[in-house]
Amino acid sequence: LLGTYHLSDPRHDRMISTLTPLLARATQLLVEAGPEEEKALRRDIAENPSLLFLTEGPSLMQQLPAEDWQGLSAALAARNIPAIMAAKMRPWYLASLLAVPPCDMGAVAAGKGLDHRVMAMAADRGLPVRALEPHTTLFTIFDTMSAEDQLAMLRSSLMMEDHVADYSATMADAYFRGESRRIWEFLRLTTAKLPGYTPDRANAEFAQMETLLMTRRNQSWIPVIEEAAAQGETFVAFGALHLAGEQGVLNLLAQRGWTITQLSP
Repeated sequence: LLGTYHLSDPRHDRMISTLTPLLARATQLLVEAGPEEEKALRRDIAENPSLLFLTEGPSLMQQLPAEDWQGLSAALAARNIPAIMAAKMRPWYLASLLAVPPCDMGAVAAGKGLDHRVMAMAADRGLPVRALEPHTTLFTIFDTMSAEDQLAMLRSSLMMEDHVADYSATMADAYFRGESRRIWEFLRLTTAKLPGYTPDRANAEFAQMETLLMTRRNQSWIPVIEEAAAQGETFVAFGALHLAGEQGVLNLLAQRGWTITQLSP
């Protein structure tokens, strides 16, 4: 099991040297989304723009207060995204874009995070790559959120814009120390101090997001992982935040009788 960091970083090289012999023994690789899922995702978005865009109703420029819209336009301009296009984007999608600092947008587009590096290694070895979940999973998740909750998520992301580069650096450093969960808790505590927030509101929003983005997905991955492992030695790679906690993949597997041993890079 490999907890990954989705952005490129030269510190991945050390991890690659550790996992190379492990991947060489594997009979298959499981990831959140493999090449076929990424291809299907691009196809679906091209055929159905409503997955990412508001195709009916008021635009975000109409929904947001003027001050918020101006701040959002400036933040997206720094990421080379025109405001006229952003006005029709779904709030959850914009919030995910704001989570990436302008200086890292190129790295995201290049797709050279640890996930993609592992997939490239698997391709070089002719190793089958399977997905842990359907490629429509994130769309399904955010469709369960109300428009109000999505706008709240966008506003809180916008309020953190001035510090997003610092948070990104902190997240990377925490990941390479093996402490990815700390950034989640740090952002929860930081959100509680934002204008209009209280600790109870921040806790409730983060609990909702953890349930939607991590807990339910972790639970659905366990039978997929166990089925693959029954077929032969299996290498599994997914975002590091999915490892930790009572409902993290590690504990869920341990509860089912698996022995968990940490491997240091």
